[in-house]
Amino acid sequence: MSTKPQGGNSVVGKPIDRVDGKLKVTGQAKYSADISLPNMAYAAVVQSTISAGKITAIDTAEAEKVAGVLAVLTHQNAPRLKKSDNDQNNVPILQDNIIRFAGQNIAVVVADTFEIATHAADLVKVTYAPSKSPNTNPDPLSNTLFEQMQKSPGQSRGDFVAGMKNAAVKIEATYTTPTETHNPMEPFATVAHWEGDKLTVYETTQGVFPSKKSISEMAGIPANNITVITHFLGGGFGCKLSVWSHAIMAVLAAKQVKRPVKLVLKRTQMYGPVGFRPKTFQQITLGATKQGKLTAMKHLSVNETSLFRQFTEYCTEPTNVMYACPNVTTAIKQAAINIGSPTWMRAPGDAPGSFALESAMDELAYALGIDPIELRVKNFADKDPESGKPWSSNSLLECYKVGAQRFGWAKRSPAIKSMKRGKMQVGLGVAAATHPTYRSEAGAIASISSDGTATIKSGTQDIGTGTYTIMAQVAADILGLPINKIKVELGDTRFPQTPLSGGSQTAASVGSAVTAAAKKLLDALFDLAIGDEKSPLQKSEKKDLEFRNGVLTKKGSKSSEKIGDLLKRNNMPKLEVTAKSTPPKDDKYAKRSFGVQFAEVEVEPDLGRVHVTRMLGAYAAGKILNEKTARSQMLGGMIWGMGMTLFEETLMDHKLGRIVNNDFAEYHIPVHADMPSFDVIFIPEEDPHVNPVGAKGVGELAINGAAAAIANAIYHATGKRLRHIPITLDQLF
Repeated sequence: MSTKPQGGNSVVGKPIDRVDGKLKVTGQAKYSADISLPNMAYAAVVQSTISAGKITAIDTAEAEKVAGVLAVLTHQNAPRLKKSDNDQNNVPILQDNIIRFAGQNIAVVVADTFEIATHAADLVKVTYAPSKSPNTNPDPLSNTLFEQMQKSPGQSRGDFVAGMKNAAVKIEATYTTPTETHNPMEPFATVAHWEGDKLTVYETTQGVFPSKKSISEMAGIPANNITVITHFLGGGFGCKLSVWSHAIMAVLAAKQVKRPVKLVLKRTQMYGPVGFRPKTFQQITLGATKQGKLTAMKHLSVNETSLFRQFTEYCTEPTNVMYACPNVTTAIKQAAINIGSPTWMRAPGDAPGSFALESAMDELAYALGIDPIELRVKNFADKDPESGKPWSSNSLLECYKVGAQRFGWAKRSPAIKSMKRGKMQVGLGVAAATHPTYRSEAGAIASISSDGTATIKSGTQDIGTGTYTIMAQVAADILGLPINKIKVELGDTRFPQTPLSGGSQTAASVGSAVTAAAKKLLDALFDLAIGDEKSPLQKSEKKDLEFRNGVLTKKGSKSSEKIGDLLKRNNMPKLEVTAKSTPPKDDKYAKRSFGVQFAEVEVEPDLGRVHVTRMLGAYAAGKILNEKTARSQMLGGMIWGMGMTLFEETLMDHKLGRIVNNDFAEYHIPVHADMPSFDVIFIPEEDPHVNPVGAKGVGELAINGAAAAIANAIYHATGKRLRHIPITLDQLF
């Protein structure tokens, strides 16, 4: 059956408004914290105020005396849990008196109201025996780890030493990126509800099925007894890919008090125990010929991690795949200290890694006296340098060409400090971007009722990026229905299984499943008509049939039938099918999204104040399923890149081991007044190999390279090469 839209009018790719937009702006969309169940109880957590040591006493008597308090769970009375074999689930959950980081959840209070629970949590008295040698600073450890990697590097191709010998120009520098906290607008919230031995969890999660598995493993509950629901998510950016200790505490508390329990974290409680982007230290060495061809690359990276759960920030991935260099060596180590566990954050590894790599490429361009775009084009990889496989598609060169033309790169004066606007120093910077294109197995249900309304059901969750809308568009095209005749239901483990919404894979994975289900439904509908003796379409050939706006017709004839008549005659209130889409096991192609980031800055010479005046991103990401939501993703990524470069840093008081800017007042992010003029270009890219919908990931591609483009523009404006972000006034003044 053809995959072309029924009737030829495609809504895929068009800037369709969000189908769930009205629900959101009218407050009808139910997020996890909005869930209200009969006889609900409320929980509040108590967190550690030291970074390392032991609890010697925990006094809950005063809290328990408060009217309305139902229970207080601590390590002394919480149920014993079996330790999970999965390191990702290895988080402290009221099992011992050991303090591993400041902000560790050490007790949970359950009460009749949120206010009572919060008040009683403040009355829990904890006595500690602090460790004499806590360590929350990875800086001293990084040098030791770099020395180890120099002696024993990790992944490599070719001969790095020989490549450096053949280099006429060499660059070696260390770049650092700070600890950053996700800060989604929606805080973490869990509602746990037991009915006998069956558990329903309304969870703020980017993966209902992985959450179901983690809750099962962490709490020792059979997976078949658990349902996880996430109808709407107010941002996640990676921190909501995991199940954290507070969620299991809510599950245990609900079991204890025999009532549904809602637990919502405060903003301040989201710094530490629910993940963050780790601080990184990155050493990059580049060697090139006088003409600018790379002969050797080395990228060593160290990231902070916790003592109880190892997390690796794969900063070296862009270096392995971005440029055609024959001799490359990369390695990563972790510095384990007394902090909460880091986790995935938008474009994990790639975002901080691209800052280091693309800054180093800019340094190399200046050392060679070559235009930064020309250097990158000279080293374009026409196949995947790592695997040797051909690209399924790669329009990076077109991104350079179109982006540079639209941005006005040719008007840039190459010399540093040579461009001014009044008293302001002006600089232009560029950086390349790439991100893997992932796809996982996914399933979907497609049904159609007698009124011509189709329903799509899939377990995946909409994390705020527009999944409800995109899946409706995909189904509408195949089924030949207007988008207002497509109903999409998501975010429930009772629906077909899907992967987590991470790695920018949802459109590719779930979109392929919806495509398969919609085509299967259309096929079943044609079969029903062909096999119905009373249908005017009986014994037609499938290839001659089409379905559009609720009517089946035979091409080239006047024979037709309404869907309602066909279903009613066959005593079917609806026709329903289930389908699954599985990626090929042996893929012959390397699949990635690519892009180029451009930035213009003005720097005030007297004060060192930086203002980003223009940003442009040119992206090649396969078929763009919805131009409006995709553009929104790109703008968000570029803004986040601004935040990385100039604002964001989670600050630690290393004497106390505590985060000192754990709120929106002190954790600085870009606001409306900081916004530059944005321009987003999508390079048309037809990719028949990537997946059935032809889409590549966009959400994480958009942040990669943005920080480097801005930092490179600052160097062009000021002549100051700043290798640590965020770039603050004191570094420029």
